[in-house]
This record gives sequence, C-alpha cells and structure tokens, in this order.
Amino acid sequence: MSTGATLHGLSKGGLAARVARDIPRGAFVNLGIGLPTRVGNHLTPDSGVMLHTENGMLGMGPEAQEDAVDLDLINAGKVPVTELPGASYFHHADSFAMMRGGHLDVCVLGAYQVSARGDLANWHTGRSDDIPAVGGAMDLAIGAKQTFVMMNLLSRDGVPKLVPECTYPLTGVGCVTRVYTDLAVFLIGDEGVAVRDLFGCTFEELVDLLEVPLLDRAGNAQTMVWSEG
Repeated sequence: MSTGATLHGLSKGGLAARVARDIPRGAFVNLGIGLPTRVGNHLTPDSGVMLHTENGMLGMGPEAQEDAVDLDLINAGKVPVTELPGASYFHHADSFAMMRGGHLDVCVLGAYQVSARGDLANWHTGRSDDIPAVGGAMDLAIGAKQTFVMMNLLSRDGVPKLVPECTYPLTGVGCVTRVYTDLAVFLIGDEGVAVRDLFGCTFEELVDLLEVPLLDRAGNAQTMVWSEG
C-alpha cells in the first residue's frame, strides 16, 4: 500500500450527485448525518424518491436555502430542509419502526471504515477522547434492504478507509453492498470487492493504495476496472 501520491477525485458535491444517480426510482431512502445529507440536493423532482429522516419525517426535500429556512423543519443532523408535497410527520418511535422493520429500500451512511466483507464501522474510533455517537446507524445499517456508504477513500492522514478488516467498533456486520468514494465506486459481494467506476486515478494507482484485493467483472483479482451497463 502506498499513500505518497496526491490524487484528485470527485468533490463532495460531485460524489453526492453520483450517489443520487444510483438511487432507484421510487425508493424509500434514509440519508445519514454528514456527507450523505447532500445526496438529497441532487435528486430530481421526477425521481419519485421518498426521503426519510429518523427524527420523524417522510417526504423530505433538498436542504433549505436563505428565505426557505425554517428552524422547526430539520433533518436528523439538524440541517434545515424543505418538504415535498405529501410530506408527513410522525413520532420518533414510529420512525425507528420503519427503519427496523425493513421498510427502507436504501440507507446512505458515512463511515470510518468498511471491510472487504461489507462490515461497517461508523460510530466510534475507539479512541478514549472520542464521543461515541451511534444514533440510528445500527438500526439503519441492518434494517434497510441495501446499505450504501459514502466517504472519502482516505482519511485526513492518508490511511485507507476500505480495509481487509475493521479495527474500529462495528456498527453492522456484512451489511454494506456499495461504497461510494471520491476516487472510486466499489461493489461488495460474495466474491469480494469489485471496482465499478474510477475518478481521477487509474486502477493501478487504486490497487497500490489499498490492501484489499480488487476484482474485475470476471472475478479476477487486481487486474482491471469495469463499468456496469
């Protein structure tokens, strides 16, 4: 693994747009706190996607701007948002029942680490000076039909966050099916980790960055990138 090279991939807005493009039409979706909240800004009005927030709203629209800000209308990360026609509100307990009951098609979460098996660590780094903040992440990661992760591939220290094994406390086991990063989109399946898209780097550079074996479409390790379609 090498972390010496400086690679320039997608911006935060570009990454959010890339995730939004893959949200299935008409899906019920929860966007986690932090970077994933930006995805809602890139969903088209005709997508039919219904956004859920764990603090008790279904039918959330994009982030509110300027005169549209209503501090009584926020998402779970306390970011002011808008509402779409037909939006509804409900008790926190009802919201968690939706999450735990398998009623969400997709959740998009941030992460400290994702393992090659799809294990997720996103609530605590294990350091004594960190404040654990699990929130509803465990309920979402296991309750949603698909769990997508959205994160920078490298930490601020240049350490990969897609790893062979998570070293941080786990949020969920084997729950992640896709990882969207600034440098690549990864698909996690029974055969391993495949690279679907690359942004601002070559497949060889990606292989050099990670200790996780990468597959091509035929299941061959560390050979070439492939795209769906």
